[in-house]
Amino acid sequence: MKNKGGIILLTVVVSLLCIYYLSFTFVSKGVQSKADQYATDASGTIDFTKKQQYLDSIWNEPVYNFLGIEFTYKEIKETELNLGLDLQGGMHVTLEVSPIEIVKGLSGDSKDPAFITSLNEARQVTLTSQASFVPEFYAAYQRNAPGQKLSYIFANAANRGRISLQSTDEEVLEIINFEVENAIDRSFQILRTRIDRFGTSQPNIQRLPGTGRIQIELPGVDNPERVRKLLQGVAQLEFWEVNEVNDIFNTLSAINQLVVDDEKAKNAEITVYPDSSASEAATASNDLAGLLSDSTADDSTDLAAQLESDTSDISSLSSGQSPLFSLMKGGYGLMYDVKDTAKINRIFERKDVQGMIPSTMKFLWAVKPTKIDEFSTEELLELYAVKTSRGGRAPLTGEVITDARQDLDQSARPAVSMQMNATGAKAWRKLTSENINRRIAIVLDNYVYSAPMVQGEIPNGSSSITGTFTLEEAKDLANVLKAGTLPAPTTIVEDVVIGPTLGKEAQQQGIISIVAGLAIVIIFMVAYYAKGGFIANLALAFNVFFILGILAQLSASLTLPGIAGIVLTIGMAIDANVLIFERIREELRGGASIKQAISGGYEKAYSSIIDSNATTFLTGLILYTLGQGPVKGFAITLMIGIVCSFFSAVFITRVIVEWWSKKGEESKISFDSALSKNFLQDTKIDFIGKRRLAYIFSGSFIVLGIVAFIIKGGLSMGVDFTGGRSYIVSFASPQTPSEMKVKLSDSFDGQSTEVKWYGGDNVLKITTSFLINNESDEADLQVREALISGVSSITGLQYTEDDSKVDDTHFTISSSSKVGATIADDIKASSTESVIFALITIFLYILIRFRKWQFGLGALVALFHDVLFVLAALAIANLFGVSFEVDQVFIAAMLTLIGYSINDTVVVFDRVRENMQLRPSSDNKTVFNLALNETISRTTITSATTLFVVLILFLFGGAVLKGFSFTLLIGILIGTYSSLFIATPVVLDFEKKKK
Repeated sequence: MKNKGGIILLTVVVSLLCIYYLSFTFVSKGVQSKADQYATDASGTIDFTKKQQYLDSIWNEPVYNFLGIEFTYKEIKETELNLGLDLQGGMHVTLEVSPIEIVKGLSGDSKDPAFITSLNEARQVTLTSQASFVPEFYAAYQRNAPGQKLSYIFANAANRGRISLQSTDEEVLEIINFEVENAIDRSFQILRTRIDRFGTSQPNIQRLPGTGRIQIELPGVDNPERVRKLLQGVAQLEFWEVNEVNDIFNTLSAINQLVVDDEKAKNAEITVYPDSSASEAATASNDLAGLLSDSTADDSTDLAAQLESDTSDISSLSSGQSPLFSLMKGGYGLMYDVKDTAKINRIFERKDVQGMIPSTMKFLWAVKPTKIDEFSTEELLELYAVKTSRGGRAPLTGEVITDARQDLDQSARPAVSMQMNATGAKAWRKLTSENINRRIAIVLDNYVYSAPMVQGEIPNGSSSITGTFTLEEAKDLANVLKAGTLPAPTTIVEDVVIGPTLGKEAQQQGIISIVAGLAIVIIFMVAYYAKGGFIANLALAFNVFFILGILAQLSASLTLPGIAGIVLTIGMAIDANVLIFERIREELRGGASIKQAISGGYEKAYSSIIDSNATTFLTGLILYTLGQGPVKGFAITLMIGIVCSFFSAVFITRVIVEWWSKKGEESKISFDSALSKNFLQDTKIDFIGKRRLAYIFSGSFIVLGIVAFIIKGGLSMGVDFTGGRSYIVSFASPQTPSEMKVKLSDSFDGQSTEVKWYGGDNVLKITTSFLINNESDEADLQVREALISGVSSITGLQYTEDDSKVDDTHFTISSSSKVGATIADDIKASSTESVIFALITIFLYILIRFRKWQFGLGALVALFHDVLFVLAALAIANLFGVSFEVDQVFIAAMLTLIGYSINDTVVVFDRVRENMQLRPSSDNKTVFNLALNETISRTTITSATTLFVVLILFLFGGAVLKGFSFTLLIGILIGTYSSLFIATPVVLDFEKKKK
């Protein structure tokens, strides 16, 4: 084997990287453990608020020293191996920005009957389909106001200069679409800022492409109601006058003296440094000092002039007038190292300090940190002291802004233009005239986005904000300014809450599944392949280690379906070694020396390994591209597992095997044991001759499944596909689902309700379509209260929020989920696309690799057979009272089954192709039967090991994975059967018979 040194080097490098990245996970667990100890009282109860306070206090503090490099807790959390919501509890929310309110805002809140009717009709259509709102609105408007142009509605003061009565419908629609897209982007920016400052729970927020939806994950959140209010709160845009440091010098000095005199806070003093240069200020910030740049400071050392958009100007845009003044020369600022902001906050929260702050002043942080220059690694955050009135109202708020957009100034530098209505222009004129050469802070949600310098009175409400912006920063500021312009309320269309107890239980189930799966495979491989089995197990250990390390490097989340992916990879990863070892055993039986057998075994198995891994990887890629939520986590783990298993099984094992066998026949390496020596050797089973019996059996079973499907009225569809609300309700004692279902129907106004056991007879999963088309917070609360009231009246138990307090008198809701009708439609559509696309992709791959359409058709028929067979098995199980939900995780199982089945089929096809080349004169039936018999030992071993692992997953993986693992159990059996009796025989039936 060539390049052994390269493989060893790569293995060492990857191993060291995995150790490095996984070390952050261990450090994080240690910090979490300390936080638990700190927040645990004498009775052993953890105060989660106290725990969060502890974590917040060290958020920017160094907690890990790696070879002299210090990492803060924040950096640790950003690098550790994340646990998904299902493994630690938390909240998953999908919000939809309401386009109807945006269109209303553009119309100037028109009361035109045809316009209002069209909005409502479009809303109804989009609630129950994937249709886009704007085209549906336009189609409805054409029906309701035939011949009437859109400009009749949208040519108003708010759109002056953009839409006139002469504008065409296409021009108006272009502006509407632009504003809808802009509002969604604006909402995303606002939500991202809110979520980034929510806490230390490693939030994740992303905008779903092609939709008006924003997806947010908050692991570890234990106050869902607070999150909902945070996410759906109206953005509050305000303009505040800024107190410069010389205005508040005496106040800060008094606070500083108070802190210094307080012995408990000696290490957290606030120090004001007048006349400091930028470098001096940067040094002082490390000691928790307020940094002040003096107006007399030299321009080259003027800190304020170097920091983000706070050096910007506000000038008039009227009559093309040029800015009255250039960039601010000199200025003031309180700048702090980001690591020290938590300490600063604690000082200002003290009652004695609050008593020293005038009622006409409040402190606000900048929304993001800045750096002194591009070479600096230190991040500084500015603290603003703004002037407040007695009523606490800002002098000007965002609703007066009619437009804001990213622009260019006269020097072609990025800028932001802003227009106000008449009321705003009047207030803006007064505010700017009173603050010439002073700053005005632009504040959203109590964070300062910019504090530009006023260059002169602005009389007409048209302003330009210039400064050291990048294009992206200018766009962001324009979005902030427009936050008060067009209302774009967000609606929660998907809401999943998982309690911490349920998450810990899932962790335990996942660990048990992995350990038990590994144990079975390890024992089997040693028992079957002797010393070769030890080598395969070593490769398997590398495989699991690499998977976890790479997940940590990618900052990906490990979910319960992800653990299922690892468990499945354990079963499938061994397949490459089985293919290699079986080939080596064949070579040895043919009389080859040990070195020749090893070389030949690897070379001959290589093609099958490539094909089988490629098809499964393609399945994972399709899952990742088209899947949503937990399916993506499973797909990522599966794809990483395939790559790692290929490297470890093909390259690492070969290095070890060749090193072990370097003494040739004197080497003590072996690939069989007493158990495997003559197992399934020289079989002569007539698989092809029995194909018609197989066709009859499969057809009969599928027809029986269709009958069961009709009798039961379909499969048990999960809330992912139907929409609605689902709750996991935990009790201390066993409950009867049938009784609960009958009695809960009254609480849900007779609407469809399903109740079933969930992992145990004391836990129920309750799903209802009550208020399914109402996605408001009020409806969520109404359904939840109806559930709690209903369960309480049925059982006589009281509800508790704390799932650790469930006892003989209390029950709790351990987790909940809401899926809107539109989301459910999207999931169904993406799931259907996933399956169809996977089938087509695999057909094309087989066609290209084997260059015969018969092979592609045989594989496709077998895959369709496997899918129908599994669906039939689910329907028959449902007929006998064993019900498994069809949801996203089920679709992941089906696609995994497709990947696994084709894996099996490809190995047989590969041997068929090889035998056709070796025996060109033999008839097809003989060639096909020989290939099936030659691969039967590999097929049996791989299927058995994978089946054992999935059985462990079924037994110990928990209720979430029951349907997934049941589907795979059936699928593995049927996939093995179809590769022997369906796929290969179908190829023969369509292949031209040789004379």
